[in-house]
Amino acid sequence: MARVYADVNEHMPRSYWDYDSVNISWGVLENYEVVRKIGRGKYSEVFEGINVVNYQKCVIKVLKPVKKKKIKREIKILQNLAGGPNVVALLDVVRDNQSKTPSLVFEYVNNTDFRTLYPRFSDYDVRFYVYELLKALDFCHSKGIMHRDVKPHNVMIDHEKRKLRLIDWGLAEFYHKGTEYNVRVASRYFKGPELLVDFQEYDYSLDMWSLGAMFASMIFRKEPFFHGNSNSDQLVKIAKVLGTEELFEYLDKYDIELDPQYDEILSRFPKKAWHSFVNAENQRFVSDEAIDFLDKLLRYDHAERLTAQEAMAHPYFAAVRAAETQATRNNVTSQS
Repeated sequence: MARVYADVNEHMPRSYWDYDSVNISWGVLENYEVVRKIGRGKYSEVFEGINVVNYQKCVIKVLKPVKKKKIKREIKILQNLAGGPNVVALLDVVRDNQSKTPSLVFEYVNNTDFRTLYPRFSDYDVRFYVYELLKALDFCHSKGIMHRDVKPHNVMIDHEKRKLRLIDWGLAEFYHKGTEYNVRVASRYFKGPELLVDFQEYDYSLDMWSLGAMFASMIFRKEPFFHGNSNSDQLVKIAKVLGTEELFEYLDKYDIELDPQYDEILSRFPKKAWHSFVNAENQRFVSDEAIDFLDKLLRYDHAERLTAQEAMAHPYFAAVRAAETQATRNNVTSQS
């Protein structure tokens, strides 16, 4: 069971989490024009678009044929999270009259690809943006929702405006304690151990592992940090860093039986020291606080990982919190 926000949905009316009953009010397709293709995923194609009524840029996500229930879930979750900090805003839902293909219309973020952007970051930038991402995660968790696909591709950053948005809520799901969830979520390099060992009763802490894997790649300049070439190899890559001893303690604690295929590939690995990943190229990002923060995220046992709220209070973000407090003060002063 989740350590926080475990019963959020229990205290909500059924209409909040029962996405099957969502009412979609379709907007006007003709209000939007496609400008250019900006990406594609398993479930959608994504375009930069323009709203021809007010000439505002937008992002149009054209959904591929997929179960209606999945589309309803994504829309319901986006509606429930509307206005939340750093959560991408859903502006409209439209559909093609002929094909009935639905499209989601989002706010536009002038994103720079992370492979170009992250190498340009200063140590403070990393702290700042991870803190911004934590705001979105704590907010969605507080609303009873797990994202389940946290990775750099789903974090849009407009560096000029210092604006971050967590996007792609297509795999997000409502958390109900005691529920067994599908483990075929998240992208391989960011899958938590619980998914790789088939533990279905996971919770919000899955997102905190994914954030940890992302953070490790940012501070150690190694993308991705855990580079498995299959799901089983992914667990091996994790075990080569965290060690096998703690893996088996985790499996014992939750009574998890490992798939026999692991007998061949999982030998005994010692735990590696985080400092062993430091080199001349990445040392400017690595501090004692950074390592302590990382160590408290990348834990086999999901119950041991920091929650998003605990993470935001970590000393690693002291300077970011101080700057935020100062900005709020300046704002109040300028208004009085």
